[in-house]
Amino acid sequence: MRYLVKIYRHDGDYSAMVPDLPGCVAAGDTIDEVRVLIAEAIRLHLQMMRKNREPISKPTKKFNLNVDDLDDEELCTWVDVKTKQPA
Repeated sequence: MRYLVKIYRHDGDYSAMVPDLPGCVAAGDTIDEVRVLIAEAIRLHLQMMRKNREPISKPTKKFNLNVDDLDDEELCTWVDVKTKQPA
């Protein structure tokens, strides 16, 4: 599954959030590290949603994004996550 991830830089560190999964976040020292950590966070988030029998919608495939609205300290990327069960 592929999720859009927003990554923010603040004081030399990076944090990430997933618009399709409110509350799913990660933080790291580098962009590469935060991408690895957010992929794991997504996997665990989906696992807990399944355990709690919460509905899991398919990831959004399109986003309207205006790069002029992004701060110089923000970027967006896609993160692929392998799950044991289909969402």
